[in-house]
Amino acid sequence: MPLQGSMSVERMCQLAQVSRAGLYRSLQERTPVEEDMELRSAIQQIVLEHRRRFGYRRVSAELRRRGMLANHKRVARIMREDNLLAVQPRQFVATTDSHHELEVYLNLARRMKLTGIDQLWVADITYIRLRAEFVYLAVILDGFSRKVVGWAVERTLSSRLAIAALQQAIAKRQPRPGLIHHSDRGVQYASGEYVAILEQHQMIPSMSRPANPYDNASCESFIKTLKREEIYANAYENLEHLRANIAIFIE
Repeated sequence: MPLQGSMSVERMCQLAQVSRAGLYRSLQERTPVEEDMELRSAIQQIVLEHRRRFGYRRVSAELRRRGMLANHKRVARIMREDNLLAVQPRQFVATTDSHHELEVYLNLARRMKLTGIDQLWVADITYIRLRAEFVYLAVILDGFSRKVVGWAVERTLSSRLAIAALQQAIAKRQPRPGLIHHSDRGVQYASGEYVAILEQHQMIPSMSRPANPYDNASCESFIKTLKREEIYANAYENLEHLRANIAIFIE
């Protein structure tokens, strides 16, 4: 029974130094759910490493480079489900569908010279893997104090997640008009509902330049610290357990 091209089961057993029964048992131990989790984890890692600049074809190529085979249509489906597809700048073409495209805003944050709190907020999203599911953390940091002013954890990577963190920040800080809200170009921050809340509170949206991970450096630094000191040091039973621990860490 040949597997993986011309390599036989016997040769695979010889290379792995296991019996034929042991090989079949190890292959059967991985359930479809576990395989899907591994693939989603790898996709999340690649997308976040490259600041959402990779489309599904480049993600598929990177997966192959890492030794994971996945049909590009499956990769595209997963990225669409997890809202990982990049938002493209608006194309100024005369079509009746142009108002459906999400607008990408100029980077206003990189030239700011901060003198106090609530002049600049920086937002970002990361994923956290629990035992049997992914959950997503949205945070908003004050650019001057580097302290978290809003955060939220949800099971889905949707606009609702980012909005929950934003609403918490607004309720806590009651910022004056003119605050710059900076984020990457993710669909969560470019959505009409999110931008409407910014406009309602007279905040000015700002977005990172393409292919520039340094624009969100303060938020990324906090997320790395959170994962190193809290997430990786604990095994969470469920989402509620994670929420409680993150609240203690942040507050």
